[in-house]
Amino acid sequence: MKRTRWIILGGGFIAYLFDAMEILLLALALPAIQDDLGLTGAEGGLLATATLLGIGVSSVLAGYLADNFGRKKALLGSLITFGLCTAALAVVPNFTVFLILRFVAGFGLGGVWGVVSAYVVETWPSQHRGRAAAFVLSSFPIGGAVAAVLSGFFLPDWRLLFLVAGTAVILPVLIVGIFFDESPEWLANRRREAGPRAATDRVSIGEIFEPAIRRNTILATLVATLALIGWWGGSTWLPTYLSAERGIDSESVAVYMTVLNLGMFVGYNVFGVIADRIGRRAAIIISLAGVAVTLPLYALTSNQTALLWFGPLFAFFAAFVGLFGSYIGELFPTRVRTTGAGFCFNIGRGISAFAPFALAPIAAAAGLSVGLLICAGFFAAAALLTFLLPRTDRAHHRDAPDQTPTRTEPAG
Repeated sequence: MKRTRWIILGGGFIAYLFDAMEILLLALALPAIQDDLGLTGAEGGLLATATLLGIGVSSVLAGYLADNFGRKKALLGSLITFGLCTAALAVVPNFTVFLILRFVAGFGLGGVWGVVSAYVVETWPSQHRGRAAAFVLSSFPIGGAVAAVLSGFFLPDWRLLFLVAGTAVILPVLIVGIFFDESPEWLANRRREAGPRAATDRVSIGEIFEPAIRRNTILATLVATLALIGWWGGSTWLPTYLSAERGIDSESVAVYMTVLNLGMFVGYNVFGVIADRIGRRAAIIISLAGVAVTLPLYALTSNQTALLWFGPLFAFFAAFVGLFGSYIGELFPTRVRTTGAGFCFNIGRGISAFAPFALAPIAAAAGLSVGLLICAGFFAAAALLTFLLPRTDRAHHRDAPDQTPTRTEPAG
């Protein structure tokens, strides 16, 4: 079992790194894509929105596949889907085909988070689960750094960039395919449920709204949505804020964003340790509250040196995504774990797709610094709502049999 845990840790890190890289490459390549295909700013924004909407759809699709057919198959399917769609961007003839491919790629991009998180919850013991999940998901900023390096090497040839990035996904596919075993907890749960109805008793999305866990589903979705609106609404505009409102040149902006991502990587892993010490829910509340306090400091300062250090400070506290990986998964029993966790997180990601557009008129009227202050309010609201969710770390079990939805069978 120890060997399995470390394989999940390393392989999950690499899988999510590629997931993050593919998500963030579009933003880096967008100026070159717009010039080459003659796209308007609105059309360029739609490409990003299509990706996040596809990720939202994956909350149902990937969760259904993982809970019904196994974690390994769902993870492989997710990786192959976004790898093929990314490589295919090398030959897109127009905006419409590009839009469709990014939407379909979102099916795979959204699936990795939920399946990898479920793997960690189901293989790592409770006392180490927070830091394990945080480490795996801390690969997101590393994926961003890799995307930046690749972009610097290949752009303006964005077609070759996407071909290389999509083809490279063969690495995590091989790691998962060769070294990952199916989740032992998922297999044990399937054996428990085996019987006359096993072949037809598929997990459905409706099960996460059954009375025993409905409250967890609704509250966790709201928390994730508020937090991700704050994050994507603000982070999308950070480079523009630094250059347009604080007068930092484009080369220096890259340095500022690199330092910010390093702060995020450190924060993910430090908060993983904190979560295992004081509990996952408490760590999430501290993380969200920390961003709510430090983001205004970042938004209101005009000193460029202070901006360089306030960036990694607020990014350090933005560890909630890594904490969501273990915490939200623990809110659901094994049977519906990936469906439930994926639904809560990816619905939030899907809705947050519109946050940058909603922030644009505010930024135009009052400035991006005001928009960032509004984002801080979303983090504060998410922190307060988290108090309404249960703790999952008191003697916390690997599963939640007391919360497992009961399915009433017809009489006779």
